[in-house]
Amino acid sequence: MQKRNWWKLFFAIYILVVIKVIIFKYPYEELLRIAASWRKGVIFEGLGTANFKPFKTIKMYIDYSYKLNSVENLAGNVLVFVPLGFLLPHVAKEGERFFVMLLNAFVFVLGIEMFQLFSAFGAFDVDDILLNCVGASLGFGIYRLMQFWRRKRKGLCDGRFTEKD
Repeated sequence: MQKRNWWKLFFAIYILVVIKVIIFKYPYEELLRIAASWRKGVIFEGLGTANFKPFKTIKMYIDYSYKLNSVENLAGNVLVFVPLGFLLPHVAKEGERFFVMLLNAFVFVLGIEMFQLFSAFGAFDVDDILLNCVGASLGFGIYRLMQFWRRKRKGLCDGRFTEKD
């Protein structure tokens, strides 16, 4: 199997795990109960509990860090998307450009958050989008550093970090 195909397999597994962990995190019976309760009012409930104000949840976690599992929530939202930023450049040539990777991460995360908003399988939070995109950016940074070190080790670069690296 070609190297890129392995990366594609890892990427597909990663996406499925993210969907399972974020959207379908509840036990099967609970998911069935939530799905059975879907009515028009569920959408309005989702809108009522959604956070559309940037940094509101992040600030709350910082302010009440002594009471809440803040580190786990904040770090978890970042760390779960580090692999996206690292894997996307391996599976799509266009993903090697930072803004293309970031746009893809944003669209994927926004899709998850919108699904949560309208399905009651979670809660929409704009801070999740911000933290998830930070995670994808960190993953992309790791990808670029590894690429730079690999080229440097092979003697293919002069030590400068350029867009083509």
